[in-house]
Amino acid sequence: MKYLLAIILFFSLWFVSNGQDTIFYKEIDTTKLYLEIYPSEIQQDSKNPAVVFFFGGGWIGGTRDHFRPHAEYFSKRGLTCFLVDYRIQRIHKTTPFESLMDAKSAMRYIRKNAEQFGIDPDKIIASGGSAGGHLAAATAIIKDFNDPLDDMLIDPVPNALVLFNPVIDNGPGGYGFERIGEEYLRFSPLHNIREGAPPTILFLGTEDNLIPVETVEYYKTVMENVGSRCDLQIYPEQGHGFFNYRNFDFYKQTILEADSFLQSLGFLNWSPVVKIE
Repeated sequence: MKYLLAIILFFSLWFVSNGQDTIFYKEIDTTKLYLEIYPSEIQQDSKNPAVVFFFGGGWIGGTRDHFRPHAEYFSKRGLTCFLVDYRIQRIHKTTPFESLMDAKSAMRYIRKNAEQFGIDPDKIIASGGSAGGHLAAATAIIKDFNDPLDDMLIDPVPNALVLFNPVIDNGPGGYGFERIGEEYLRFSPLHNIREGAPPTILFLGTEDNLIPVETVEYYKTVMENVGSRCDLQIYPEQGHGFFNYRNFDFYKQTILEADSFLQSLGFLNWSPVVKIE
């Protein structure tokens, strides 16, 4: 009976939006946060790898539509994909700290419900761009900024990271320091890399006006110093957000590089990739 009630509760939070499954995963006061799942036809007896996408926008704006093209591609490649809401300043009057709390809540929710989602809880990838890249990296590296209502027995740490021009340095001179302040010592991924950090691929353009090439090169060095893999793909003469779908050629190039990276980890098979549209 207890198991049946859990199933009923789970599906009571589930509704369909634009042909995709959308699930309510967290409520704070009057704010409800959702995640979308690709593909919508979930096979609960499967054990698919999963990828969780966090949109960019400086923790100020943005929507979960940001990575919809990526989710559509990778769902065809056999990954179960999640597009995640989190609190942002423009809508919720929150700080980057609440954004990170929500990102960790989402990771815990997905791992906790892995069986219902038909995913392997040991093959969950976190991905994001810009500030969403920070959130993805921070779920893996930052120990603090957990929602006190979360089940702390559930690990939010992903098993791999795919980061698109991510905000990884929040220290003096880094992005967001004016809002983060001295909390950067607990909030900045670059300042908290430690042994056991998951394998990572990172994409950046040389003309990015927010993330210096030197920062990601140093990140790679520190990752490798603690024994973690960190692949770095630098794109000459490209600016911030060059990987987005509107820049189709670079969207295609980066998504194929990410595909190869996930193949090398055993998260994707070696069959020919699907057509990119």
